[in-house]
Amino acid sequence: MTLKLRIVPDPVLRKLADPVKTVDREVSRFMHEMLETMYASAGVGLAAPQVGELKRVIVVDVEEEQNAAKAFMMADPVITWSSEELFTYREGCLSIPGQYAEVTRPKRIKVAYTDVNNQRIEMEAEDLLSTCIQHEVDHLNGVLFVDHVSKLKRDMMLKRVEKAQRLAAEEQQDGKAL
Repeated sequence: MTLKLRIVPDPVLRKLADPVKTVDREVSRFMHEMLETMYASAGVGLAAPQVGELKRVIVVDVEEEQNAAKAFMMADPVITWSSEELFTYREGCLSIPGQYAEVTRPKRIKVAYTDVNNQRIEMEAEDLLSTCIQHEVDHLNGVLFVDHVSKLKRDMMLKRVEKAQRLAAEEQQDGKAL
């Protein structure tokens, strides 16, 4: 089952997500639904607020050949260390469709999280995986990738998304008129 993606300016995207504490059967099912939604949307990462849930849960799969068995499903992820060396990547976001910007973040991180089996794990990530985890953890704190670019660029991107949504809604209304 795929979940409904939230698109800016949905207020849930700016809220702080709540800790999960335990990955039980319900949270595990939710993680799998998030993964299915991410794959269906051609994404490489997804955070629970992006599907309207204020839970500290993210899923990530940056591999060329995405595979749910190798994806990272993380509850309560905490970045415990980040390198001084930086990495710049052209980021996009399923909640800000069609918009991309160069964002610079730490090249390497260590992240501690609870996995889908309720085991606490710590791992290192670098380059794209590091960027993706940082991007998704930002979502859990109400931060969007556009917050890492200039105000002018951010405002332009958000206005483009809002205009596209408005036009799509108008087209949908026009299609219903008889």
